[in-house]
Amino acid sequence: MVAVPCAVASGETVRLDLDGHEVTVSSPAKTYFADLGATKLDLVGYYRDVAAALLGVAAGRPTMLQRFPEGAAGKSFFQKRVPDTAPDWLQTVVVATPNGTTSRALVLADLAHVAWAVNLGCLGFHLWAIRADRPAVADELRIDLDPQPGVGFDDVRRAAASVRRFLHDVGLTGFLKTSGNRGVHVYLPLLPRWDPVDVRSAAVALAREMERRQPDLFTAAWWKEERGARVFVDFNQNAPHKTVFGPWSVRARPGGQVSTPIAWDDLDSVDPDRLTIATVPDRLRRLGDPWEGMADAAQALDPLLALAADDRARGLHDAPWPPEYPKGADEPTRVAPSRAKKS
Repeated sequence: MVAVPCAVASGETVRLDLDGHEVTVSSPAKTYFADLGATKLDLVGYYRDVAAALLGVAAGRPTMLQRFPEGAAGKSFFQKRVPDTAPDWLQTVVVATPNGTTSRALVLADLAHVAWAVNLGCLGFHLWAIRADRPAVADELRIDLDPQPGVGFDDVRRAAASVRRFLHDVGLTGFLKTSGNRGVHVYLPLLPRWDPVDVRSAAVALAREMERRQPDLFTAAWWKEERGARVFVDFNQNAPHKTVFGPWSVRARPGGQVSTPIAWDDLDSVDPDRLTIATVPDRLRRLGDPWEGMADAAQALDPLLALAADDRARGLHDAPWPPEYPKGADEPTRVAPSRAKKS
């Protein structure tokens, strides 16, 4: 599928010289994506082909490791901590969970770091919205448009276009990507002024506003039983310490589907299932990177924070937080409505 120049190939390992570091790839011929017949080494080659675009948005960010030792069809596990056996050139940063537990997380500094993680069985990268050198500040708001059962991709297209119109109305610019599965993500690059709690508040306000504007299409309901066949705007993806599946990352699907940045003009025509490690590099070469220069489009969060303030003035409480987070002062009870009625 893709050729990766290597320094030394011997038996069951390949040693690559990447960015001045030697990275060993074990079992390079192991099939990772059955529908494509693509191997672990093919995956390294894919990331080499998209490295400039990937690192343009991911470099310097901590990443969660989700490891698939047997490839996309096998079992996986999450691993925040970089192993003690990691090479000494690997860049890491200490991150904390909501309960205060700390771990040393990988920082995507260059292609060598990416290939090192792929060798552990990481197919894609779950990225924090912070940078390693600025951990208290979130510089992205991620709008996760998550279709609920019964919702097709045409509805997701409508939802994304509606979000774009709303953002334009309030003077904000979003950048679009497929999720690599059934949904899409819209990223707002932010000036480095707000902490993740503020960014989540802004995301809650956006979700509620989209539901007010088109209640048949959008839902901001945290409890699944209240969502119906609508597109859920998952505001809690912006909670502190949360990660989102990153741009150019490869999903654990047999077809090797990629979470692909796309131009807004391509929204109506793109088929997300066709965006794979076999097709995306050529697409990137032909069309260029639609997220190029995104960092230069960093913007203020004020319009969405003003919307959040209006909601509070109308008496709206905070939206529920995920169960692993401490309960917020203005948060409603964390009991599903059906269970609350029984009680």
